[in-house]
Amino acid sequence: MPPGEDQIDLLGVPPERGRTAWLADGLRAAIGDGRLAPGSRLPATRVLAGDLGVSRGVVVEAYQRLTDEGLLAGRTGAGTTVTARAPRPRAEPVRPEPAGLRLPQRPSADIDLDLSPGVPDLSAFPRAAWLRAERAVLAEATTADLGYGDPRGNPGLRAELASWLARNRGVRASADDVIVVNGVAQALALLSQTLRVHGVEACGMEDPGSRGSRDELRHWGVEPVPVPVDAYGIRVSDLAAAGVDAVLLTPAHQFPTGVVLSPRRRLALLEWPGLIIEDDYDAEHRYDRAPVAALQASAPDRIAYCGSVSKSLAPGMRLGWLIAPRHLHADLVTAKHASDLGNPALPQLILARLLATGDHDRHLRTVRRRQRRHRDALVAALREHVPAARVEGVAAGLHVLVTLPDGTDDVALAQRIAAAGVRVQPLSWHRRLPGPPGLVIGYAAQPPDRLTEAVRRIGLVLDQPLGAR
Repeated sequence: MPPGEDQIDLLGVPPERGRTAWLADGLRAAIGDGRLAPGSRLPATRVLAGDLGVSRGVVVEAYQRLTDEGLLAGRTGAGTTVTARAPRPRAEPVRPEPAGLRLPQRPSADIDLDLSPGVPDLSAFPRAAWLRAERAVLAEATTADLGYGDPRGNPGLRAELASWLARNRGVRASADDVIVVNGVAQALALLSQTLRVHGVEACGMEDPGSRGSRDELRHWGVEPVPVPVDAYGIRVSDLAAAGVDAVLLTPAHQFPTGVVLSPRRRLALLEWPGLIIEDDYDAEHRYDRAPVAALQASAPDRIAYCGSVSKSLAPGMRLGWLIAPRHLHADLVTAKHASDLGNPALPQLILARLLATGDHDRHLRTVRRRQRRHRDALVAALREHVPAARVEGVAAGLHVLVTLPDGTDDVALAQRIAAAGVRVQPLSWHRRLPGPPGLVIGYAAQPPDRLTEAVRRIGLVLDQPLGAR
């Protein structure tokens, strides 16, 4: 019997659903803990399928996933063998949280060039279109429109959002499924409260991933469990090993790395049985690639989808949306009603009109052109003043990631850059598991000439000696 074949019986009984993910996860775990050592030869796909009572396609796909991850290799006539040991992320030390840190950071007199990620170009706010819509709304609004309304939000806005999200993001939802919220932060608060009611006390989260979202979950009593992200997005195999019943992720444009969840990982994630919270945080901003459809359409009964106008209009609008599986809907509406009785009436009516007239879409097209120019200016400045920089995540969004040499203290470096009047965020703020250091640099809020000046200052700081960790 080839080495390793006697270990296959440790996989257990196949589940009724998600057999490919079950098999891949079981083999990966066996490789990770040494039961299947490097050099072990696995059974032929037809043999293993017969032993487990599954289709051969399940085994072929599981082997292929692990081959893509570099854990297996197959050669004609030699079979499939284990080539590497799988990492075990849960055994890695978790980075302590920075004390007293709250994001987003407030303006500071010492900072004249704020390159915080996630801050949009507020000078581009469509004031004229908003004013036209507000005048029309005030002329047409009924007394009922200005009273206490449905805690889910204005029916007209919910209908417009359902239609707009279907056209632009492929979301499958009716107006009755939409809950208008005060941004993604409130969506996460409502989901956290509802998950606690259902006995869920921990939620998987991309690592690196948004520090602000992590803080939000923890504040409402749901512990974020870090799950590693690589070049293909969240590592679904590690999610399956994390022992959580929910996960929060940004599949269309991962924050802060900018990677897109690969098709193979999307399929694996959809086979994972827990609740998926999809933060579509900057879906409107795409420059060099076609937009990636929202994950929600693939499994609306298992995905809670949220987004906002914070990146497209302004964060001060405090307007967003939450579309959750219907079995959670009533509990979420109850939590929303208890929270604030509903969002302010006039902004909802105005946003509904902007969506209905097409003014919102015209504004987005204008903003995308502006942001592309900002992005290009930042990247060009990095090439000139920080030529050794490895820049990632440039195809979409409002920020880039600059990775740094191992051993660099990115927190200390960001502090030194702040002393030069420029604010950036160290990647360590958004990471709990070990990984490379870096800087997360936003470009939306500053014009091209100011971005060039900011990068010039960053380059001067980088040219100075910096102590290692």
